[in-house]
Amino acid sequence: MSVRLYEPAELDPAALARRKGATTISVCLPARNEANTVGAILDVITAELMAPDGAALVDELLVLDDGSTDATAAVAAAHGARVVTVDTVLPEVGPGRGKGNVLWRSLAAATGDVIVWCDADVTSFRAGYVCGLVAPLLEDPAIGFVKGFYDRPTVEGGHGGGRVTELVARPLLSRFFPGLAALRQPLAGEMAGRREVLEAVPFVQGYGVETGLLIDVSHRFGLDSLVQVDLGVRRHRHQPLSALAVQATEVLQVVLDRIGLPTEDGKVDLQRADGSAVEVPLVQWPPMAGLRSPDSARPSQRTAEQGVGS
Repeated sequence: MSVRLYEPAELDPAALARRKGATTISVCLPARNEANTVGAILDVITAELMAPDGAALVDELLVLDDGSTDATAAVAAAHGARVVTVDTVLPEVGPGRGKGNVLWRSLAAATGDVIVWCDADVTSFRAGYVCGLVAPLLEDPAIGFVKGFYDRPTVEGGHGGGRVTELVARPLLSRFFPGLAALRQPLAGEMAGRREVLEAVPFVQGYGVETGLLIDVSHRFGLDSLVQVDLGVRRHRHQPLSALAVQATEVLQVVLDRIGLPTEDGKVDLQRADGSAVEVPLVQWPPMAGLRSPDSARPSQRTAEQGVGS
């Protein structure tokens, strides 16, 4: 069995808004120094998905500002988003790092029954991204988590996007979690899930978050609770190999941890060719549902400080 391709029966925003009933939908954009692109994305969402005539598909629009040093926060606020500074969300649990930390805290910042995450550096954003992600959740109650996939042309006109996926994530998933290897883009930033599903699993901090979510959701709720949808074309900036090496290491660590082979101290020193090293820790936040319960006032420090497999 593998993750199936879902073809939504309906993608019209107004029709989906009528279908959702009392279900509320929050769109969250993690952002760090994305002033050049975030405004255009927000304009599409506010104009096409948050219509004031009562047919709004999106109920809440958040930008999670993760330490931007440019005008990201000001631009986002001017274009209709509620801007949330990441380190002001659950400050009592202590600091975190990276994309996974932002996504985890967005569960506490947002109020929706369905959470949609979209990257803020996309230059080809369209309303269909959100519609495609939420449609399966509104059409089939058995679906709990949706991943988007798309064609990723490079600036030069080629198709070189997804290097970490094809060179690291897919081989590892094929070997250890073959049901997930059918995902076209397991590391895609465009995804959506039901709150009760997302709050039931831990969130790896950093770029290993997508891999961890796929493995943990499939383990907890079954592979048939995950689907993938075709979102068309996605254009965004592509990172250099030096940056991708860190991301690849984080993906590797998550998979090794989930099969029971964690590092002793929860971190790896990524050795560069010039003799330098980059410390890549594997740290996770516990399920948000546990944090919200009366018996759990804060995440486990052992989990937060020592890593997933400690």
